[in-house]
Amino acid sequence: MAVTSAGILLYRLAEEGPEVLIAHMGGPFWASKDAGAWSIPKGEYDPESESALDAAHREFEEELGVPAPRDETPYAELGTFAYSSGKRVTVFVADGGGFEASDLVFGTFEVEWPPRSGRMQSFPEVDRAEWVALSRAQELLVKGQRPAVDALATHLAAAGG
Repeated sequence: MAVTSAGILLYRLAEEGPEVLIAHMGGPFWASKDAGAWSIPKGEYDPESESALDAAHREFEEELGVPAPRDETPYAELGTFAYSSGKRVTVFVADGGGFEASDLVFGTFEVEWPPRSGRMQSFPEVDRAEWVALSRAQELLVKGQRPAVDALATHLAAAGG
């Protein structure tokens, strides 16, 4: 069975064009990488026990330490995107124009590091989050999430933004 994840892609309309909020993955593997090392705030869920949108909100808060905007912020399902591994990510989009990417407290995970050392170390799930232009997001996001940026551009064009 394929792994299912859900996430929230906030956007805002800046003078130079639309921007999205994405997060740089934490931990030692991603520390010195930039291109292809960013992600939409998202995480796994069980579709039998939780809706994709509820999971997306839960994971946003777990990863960034703050809730995604909810009051009077409508969410649209942007689509479900498949990775080459078979993992499927359902992405929701919302206008995050008033959301500040500051004072974030990132969730953590434990991993054996260095490998085969027997020592467990704690690392942040993400180590920073930033607003970036859509074209820059295409460079930074992991390959499997890049189609979500294309879908957002289509969504915004259809909405007149």
